[in-house]
This record gives sequence, C-alpha cells and structure tokens, in this order.
Amino acid sequence: MNRATAFLLSALLFTTSAFAKDKDKDKYQRPGPIRETHSGDKWAEKTLKKLTLEEKIGQVFMIWCRASFLNVENPEYLQWLDSMQKYHVGSFAMSVHVDGPYLLRTEPYEAAELLNRLQKESKLPLIFAADFERGVSMRLMGTTVFPHAMAFGGDGKPEDVETFGRISAEEARAIGIQWNFFPDADVNSNPANPIINTRSFGEDPKQVGDLVAAYIKGAHEGGMLTTVKHFPGHGDTATDSHLGVASVNVDRAHLDSIELPPFRQAIAAGVDSVMVAHVTVPALDSDPNHVATISPVIVTDLLEKQLGFKGIIVTDALDMAGLTLLFANNIGRAAVEAFKAGNDLLLIPADFPASYNAMLQAVQSGEISAERLDRSVLKILKAKASLDLQHARLVDVNAIASVMAKPQNIALGQQMADAAVTLVRDNGKVLPLKSKGTEKGGLPYTRQEETHNQTLALIFSDDVRAESGRAFVREFRARITDARVLYVDPRFAAGMTDDVLKAADEAQAVVAAVYVVPNGGKMGNTVAMADATETLLQRLLDRAATKMAVVAMGNPYLATGFPKVENYMCTFSNATVSEAAAVKALFGEIAIRGHLPVSIPNVAQRGAGIERPAQLAIGGSEHAQK
Repeated sequence: MNRATAFLLSALLFTTSAFAKDKDKDKYQRPGPIRETHSGDKWAEKTLKKLTLEEKIGQVFMIWCRASFLNVENPEYLQWLDSMQKYHVGSFAMSVHVDGPYLLRTEPYEAAELLNRLQKESKLPLIFAADFERGVSMRLMGTTVFPHAMAFGGDGKPEDVETFGRISAEEARAIGIQWNFFPDADVNSNPANPIINTRSFGEDPKQVGDLVAAYIKGAHEGGMLTTVKHFPGHGDTATDSHLGVASVNVDRAHLDSIELPPFRQAIAAGVDSVMVAHVTVPALDSDPNHVATISPVIVTDLLEKQLGFKGIIVTDALDMAGLTLLFANNIGRAAVEAFKAGNDLLLIPADFPASYNAMLQAVQSGEISAERLDRSVLKILKAKASLDLQHARLVDVNAIASVMAKPQNIALGQQMADAAVTLVRDNGKVLPLKSKGTEKGGLPYTRQEETHNQTLALIFSDDVRAESGRAFVREFRARITDARVLYVDPRFAAGMTDDVLKAADEAQAVVAAVYVVPNGGKMGNTVAMADATETLLQRLLDRAATKMAVVAMGNPYLATGFPKVENYMCTFSNATVSEAAAVKALFGEIAIRGHLPVSIPNVAQRGAGIERPAQLAIGGSEHAQK
C-alpha cells in the first residue's frame, strides 16, 4: 500500500507540474520595468543546457511576421509555424503587409491575436520586436500618434521624449511587442542623407544623446526593451543602405566627437541592444568589403571592448542590399560573417533556410565555437527572462481597449507635435492666416461646397494617392471652407503648371505644404523633391513669394534649394499630428516655440527659430492676407 500510494502521489505531482508548465503558455504578461533577476538568469542557464545545437541556432535568428488576420490554414501563417518547428526560430520582427511603398496598417486586436497564437505554438517563449520609431501608430491604426524623432529635437524637451517612450512601450506591450528597434542615435550631419534625416533627433551629438537616454528611460518604465541604432553612425552618409553600400568617410577624431557620443550615452543609460549598420567606415576598418555588420574591428573591438557594451548586438536587416551585394554568390555566408564579427542576433536574413544551414555548418565544422554560440543564446534567453516570458507569454486582448489610445495620451502626442513647429522665415505679410470660421452644419448629402480662389493650398507629395495632405486639408478647410486645394505629384506637375500658376496669381495667400520624408528602399532614394515638382515650386516662388508660405512637412533642409522663400515653417514630420500642428500654427492658434535641431545650409543655423505667441482663436485674427 505504501509503495502504491507513493507511486500515485509521484504521478500526481508530475502531472500537476507538467500541467502548470503548459498553463504558463496561457498566462497573461504583466509589463513592468525591465529588470534581470536571479531566478530569471537561472531559467536562462538551465534552458540553454537543454537546447540542441539546432535549437540554439534558431534562437539567434529573427524573421518577419506581418500582422493581419490570418486563417490557421493560411500559407503565410503555416510558413511561420514551419520556421518555428523546423528551424526553431526564437523571435519575430512584426511589421505589416505592404503595397509598393505603402504600409497596409492593421488593427491592434488583429496583431495581438496573431502574436498570441504564435506564442502558443512555440516551444520556448518568443520575443516580438518592431520598428515603432513613431510609436505603435507606425504600424497599427487606432493608436496614439507621435511625430518623427526630429520633431522632438525641435521641441527640445527630454521629458517629452521620456513620456513618448513610456506611452509607446505601454501600447506595444498591450499587443505583445516587447522590443522596439529605437531610439535612433544617428547624428544627422549630412543634409543629403536619404535614409536618416527626420528619423534622427538632430545634428548636435549632446542633444541627440540626451534625447536617446530619455527615450530609453521612458521605454524601460513601460516594460519595453530598447535598441540604439545604427552603430557606429549612419548620419553622415549619402546612400540608402537598403539599396547600396553607404560609407562614413570621416576620421577617428570625427567619430569620437560626433558619431559615437550618443551611443556612449545610450550604453550608460542601460540600452538593451545595439543595432549595427551596413556602412563602411574606412577610419575603423580599411577593408572595402567590410561593412560594419561583418567587421570584428567595429563590432567586437570597438563596441564590446572599447565602449564596454555587454548587451545584445543585433544586425540591421540582413536582406538589405548594403550587405547582400557583398554575398550575392553565397547569401547564407552573410549570417555567418555577421555572427563571427560579434553580432548576437541575426535580423531578417534574405534567405532564412540558407542562412540557418550556413550557421549550422559553421558550428559543426568548428568555424564558430560552441562557446561563442552559447554566449549569444544566453543573452537572448536572459532578455526573455527579464520580461518574465518564461512565466507568462500571452497578452490579454480584452485589456487593449483600456491601454491603447487613451485620450490623455492622444492629447500629449498632439502637444508634442505642436511644440515642434519651427518658424524659420517670416516676412510679416502672410502669417497668421485669417480663419473664416468653422464649417457650417447641414443635412447629409445636401451640402454644396463652394470653392473660391482667395486662399490656395497646394499639397506636394510623391504620390497624390497617398495619405499625405489629407489631414492637413481637413484642418485647413475647417478654417477656410472655400479654400482652393490642389494636390500635386511628379507625374502631373508639368501638366498642371499653368493652372497652378494662374490660381496663385489670383489668390491673396498661397500655402505650399511639401511632403518629403525618408523612405527606405525607394529606388533612386533621395530626400529632395522630384524635378517636376521642384520646378513648379520654384516658379511659384518666382512670382508669388511675398504672399506664399512654404511648410516643410518632413525634411527641413528643403529650403536650401529655394533661397527666395520668404515664409518658411518646419514640422520635421508628416504624421497626422504634425499636419494638424502646422495648420494651427499657420492660423496663429498655437504659440510657435520650436527651434531648428539641424542647420539648413544657406538658410539658418541650428537653434534658429522665430517665436510667436498664440493669436486669437479661430476667426479672431485680423493680421493676414493683406
């Protein structure tokens, strides 16, 4: 009887323990400040010992996961399951599907449900990362909207960046994202930089470092891992590394005084990971075929040994042409060389199976030691434990409605965009515009809109089908209901020229909102206007500069090419909150307090900004259109 009883008790305890472990997969995460614990470290160490070689290699890869509703038999979803089962992938980078250059943003509930499903299917807890440079709204709808990083440079308040980091973390964790590939520590010292630009906080290393540290602090308070990028600095380049090999052609003294200080501040602030760029830096590594990602001199010697970084080192996306061009004949070797250089996490390989197999062969042959692999896997497992994912890996979908897009957070996002608006030039003849009052109500389908030519608003963008200008125009027409609005893109600019110039001649005030923002991977990438639209804007300024205000809805360096501009305003962002802020500033409804975080060649120096107090509310200003 004693033996039977002991056996039954043992079996019961085993079953209960196994059940408890399975139930961990169904527990909800409780985001809190990021911290490593003794018990978490023990879990990571024990888990590492249990993993097979194949499972360890899977842990050092992160692949795409494009969030939307997917049926359980959808081929895309089944491919992710196959990656987890066959290749033991340990993490996913969440994005959304794309249509050409446009992100097809999805909803928070759809994203959370999909990530929960993948967590349940995985043997080990997954880490989900994302590029939430402007908050969760960069990928999902119905969330708090924030402007680009450079807008915070124009605002200049670290406390705003800290709040931005905390809110972004809270919303990201609500849908199951634990890791953000932000903040950007690049010092944008090259006005022609086609890929960083407004993604940077500015051109001053000290300010960039202060704002980077503030973001890390806020994000950690909200329970999110952070990544500083793009090491050792991508701000002084003129090539998009998505499309080709970019080069940082400066000496070591320049690197030590400009590029590296923000990374030093980030490390001191406790950043969790550093992302390495696909850029050549001859001052550090003279091999022309060594982009930073595959350079032991830059990753191991500089980042780990000289700067003392102990956290996770992650590559920039391995599918970018800045790297793939170097490995066109053997794409799997890119992952091996990046790992050998000192990277711990291999992000989005161009060919995942080939990269996985190349890594497996490299370890089996001894090219990569087992100890080196274990060191990286342990870092990743400890990161998962710092999030307590070993105990709870799901998110409570029902809680999303109480976390996402809180009214007070939405208001804060708008206030931050308002604070960034910077007036660079003002001839005193145009601004503030005079509102004609709010739009009158009426029965549905019965209103007739009248358009007059007293005020002309021109929206310049890459493509009139995009969202650019929609929020701007809604806000503008709420104040001048009969304003004439024309959308212009490079395909139609030449054909519209006569009509646009005629409308400008007849108008008493002209506003040109110009949308130019960095767009990674766009063929022929540049942050300059296309030739056709640039020519049209120049002709407008030639004949209407005194009554015309140009608003840079993104790239602040725009004015360099238009020396005749007399009224120039920058928002450093094309986010909807920045569009609303621009209109409010044009009509004098908010105080203008922003200052340039970058210098605009031949126009203004960093720190410039004409301050203006708020005028009367809508309909109250008398100074305009004279």
